[in-house]
Amino acid sequence: MTRSPARVLALAQFINSVGDGAFYVCSALFFARIIGLSPTQIGLGLSTGWAVGAAAGVFLGHLADRRGPRGAAILLAAVTGATIGSFLFVRSFPLFVLATCAYACCQGGLSAARQALLAGLVESADRTRVRATLQSRANAGLAIGAALGGLALFLDTPHAYLTVFGVDAASFLVAAAVLRGLPAVPTTSGTGGDARALAVLSDRPYAVITLLNAVLLLYMPLLSLVIPLWVTQRTEAPRWIVAAILVLNTLSVVLFQVRIARRVTDLRSATRLVRYSGLTMFASCAVFALSGLGAAPWQAAAVLLLAAGLQVIGEMMQASGSWEISFGLAPAGRQGQYQGFFGAGTAVARVLGPLLLTTLIVTWGAPGWLLLGGMFVAAAFAMRPAVRWADRTSRRSAAGRADLTPSIGPQLR
Repeated sequence: MTRSPARVLALAQFINSVGDGAFYVCSALFFARIIGLSPTQIGLGLSTGWAVGAAAGVFLGHLADRRGPRGAAILLAAVTGATIGSFLFVRSFPLFVLATCAYACCQGGLSAARQALLAGLVESADRTRVRATLQSRANAGLAIGAALGGLALFLDTPHAYLTVFGVDAASFLVAAAVLRGLPAVPTTSGTGGDARALAVLSDRPYAVITLLNAVLLLYMPLLSLVIPLWVTQRTEAPRWIVAAILVLNTLSVVLFQVRIARRVTDLRSATRLVRYSGLTMFASCAVFALSGLGAAPWQAAAVLLLAAGLQVIGEMMQASGSWEISFGLAPAGRQGQYQGFFGAGTAVARVLGPLLLTTLIVTWGAPGWLLLGGMFVAAAFAMRPAVRWADRTSRRSAAGRADLTPSIGPQLR
């Protein structure tokens, strides 16, 4: 019985998310204890890798448009597995930076190819819903992988960490095999001007939208870095609340992301949901600020859970709206390069977010939380005019190509 493309994509996403979940939990200790790197070296290497990967994602996405997203996704999944496996043999800082750059480039390209594959195999009206399903499956895989990584942390042996990296590498190879079950998607080869190389780099409205989305994505380092530091340094809450927040976030996405995505049907509803997400994020930041005002441990824990609940609601609304916007404004035949460019916002948040947010929140405290909330609101409300600008530009460009067709056609015969 043939599986639908959406199910195949979800299965592949789930499989390599299991490996990634274990990787995320153990990677820092692996780099420090097995490779022997200092925290500064780890931070520098990862920042360099994600910066290079952000640029590479656009070029690899363009390659997926030209050569076919199915083949590109299969190849990049396999090579990603190989780059993860290369960490098993890295024992110096220069090789660590090289391996990290290769890993980040492959991840960026793989994400772009998968989005182009989704756009080519799923009707436009269903893309946001399917993307939400993929995100839900990915979070389920991350939760399972995190449990495996937690076991490795408990054992705390070199063999345990090496096994986790081996499992992550194998998960991408298995995902590549799963993607082979998908049909091919038509490419832009031979389509003339419509296949202009890296047209996204000259699309200013889309660049503005990508930048605004990068601001909204600052919740990512917020979860992985800043909230644990805030809990331990600026509140009286027990440390286990950090794990509870992560579990709450993961389970919420698994259970509710698809439901929230159903509210998005077009660009108008997408920008409206993004505005709601900005307001919800501001409310979350305000509640987080309250948790550091000297409340008793159990009170601080309750406030933190409330703030985390608001944060994940805002995260799910932002994700649903941004998916529709990124797909809806990308020209046909260029989804790969456009998704690669849009995905660079994630790398920007990962590279710049830790320094910015630790300064704002851990150093400044409550005023920093409120300033961050204001940034979320400003970016969310700026999204609507930016999307209107991009939509008008796209329509004018399409109309211009249509006007040229009658005059060009006879000359080509």
